[in-house]
Amino acid sequence: MTLLRAGLAVATSAVLLVTMGCASPSANTRSSDPAVASTATRTLPPTKGTFDYQLGGSYTPAKGVTVVTRDSTSTPAKGVYSICYVNGFQTQPGSSWPSNLILKNKAGKPIVDPGWPDERIIDISTAAKRTAASKRINTMTDSCAAKGFRAVEFDNLDSYSRSKGRLTLSKSIAFAKLLVKHTHAKGLAASQKNTGELGSRGKTSIGFDFVTTEECDVYSECGSFTKVYGTHVLDVEYTDDLRGTFAQVCARKDTPPQTILRDRDLTTPKSKAYVYQTC
Repeated sequence: MTLLRAGLAVATSAVLLVTMGCASPSANTRSSDPAVASTATRTLPPTKGTFDYQLGGSYTPAKGVTVVTRDSTSTPAKGVYSICYVNGFQTQPGSSWPSNLILKNKAGKPIVDPGWPDERIIDISTAAKRTAASKRINTMTDSCAAKGFRAVEFDNLDSYSRSKGRLTLSKSIAFAKLLVKHTHAKGLAASQKNTGELGSRGKTSIGFDFVTTEECDVYSECGSFTKVYGTHVLDVEYTDDLRGTFAQVCARKDTPPQTILRDRDLTTPKSKAYVYQTC
């Protein structure tokens, strides 16, 4: 989970229905890369209304919310477009993975995410390991589809930057292609998570349909995401690390319309720490 960064339906008029080969230019997911091609029809999040990021616990969305992201262990929010959060490139706390699929340092010890020491980085260094690891992640995607989620957000694509040089962006791209191909085959849309260094490759090569970002304003990179995905950018800013006031964040020209302010732990309304504001 990258809350700390180093880095079912809704009204038809509010939803973009994307079919491979006949998508609108702003939501085109066609690619010449065979790993991206799909015949499945999938629906992108509505760009009208706002969204909520509920990874710290599920609750009834506020009025005006049309998109909600919840953990894969939860269930979709009723009456809105629901996105399923999957830790695609690191292990979930408490999960069991084969030792050969856990990235290790030169001393043979597992490499963990410094910000989340209970999450180990998945070893995607070879084609064989990428295939084996993708099969495990695909079971989570299958569960998301069975529950009724409309899309999957794959977190920690940028884990290569925490791999002590043992992984590269190109290997992460290769792994992401496998995950997105399976997601599309299940009829679900796929969300890129952060990783602005991908540029247009996230969409044109991997096949991501939209992007979920954390603190793109803090890192002055919102424009790089909107350049690729247009209005299909969901951004979360956090109360403990704002660049000015939230009103100033919302006023900046590069800020995506669907930008929200949350407390760092993404708590529920029952918590005194809970914060939820929209642009």
